[in-house]
Amino acid sequence: MTKVKKSDFRPDDFVVYPAHGVGKIMSIEEQEIAGIKLELFVISFEKDKMTLRVPTHKATEIGMRQLSSPDMVTKALETLKGKAKVKRAMWSRRAQEYEQKINSGDLMAIAEVVRDLFRTDDQREQSYSERQLYEAALDRLTREIAAVSGVDAAGAQKKVDDMLFTRAA
Repeated sequence: MTKVKKSDFRPDDFVVYPAHGVGKIMSIEEQEIAGIKLELFVISFEKDKMTLRVPTHKATEIGMRQLSSPDMVTKALETLKGKAKVKRAMWSRRAQEYEQKINSGDLMAIAEVVRDLFRTDDQREQSYSERQLYEAALDRLTREIAAVSGVDAAGAQKKVDDMLFTRAA
């Protein structure tokens, strides 16, 4: 992973925080915590109605990154067309792997989870935990696609659905 300097993130930039997805840097502020002055990014996650404060010197260590490039988004969408790769491991092990991929913040890994857990109407029903993981991955994927493409959430969802349903057809 490349080292990103603090100056690579600016207020009003959209960033990807691995555990929460796409957020917007509202400001950079200084706070004193336990007698130590810290410079913090204030990141707002509009959809989750959440604000996160991340020390500027720790941002890259924890995996915070810029939005993916449009080329990467295209590759991620192409991934959705592929055949689902479902390992024959126990569900608990697979669920753990899916969870790790979702929380990695890696767009390609998230696209793989969406591809692997997608079900058409004629396929067997998803279990509750499968559906939860699928929806979490789908949400992260569509939010980043929307931010990169400059479309709203519905437009991003349509792009993803188009790819998934071309595979299913």
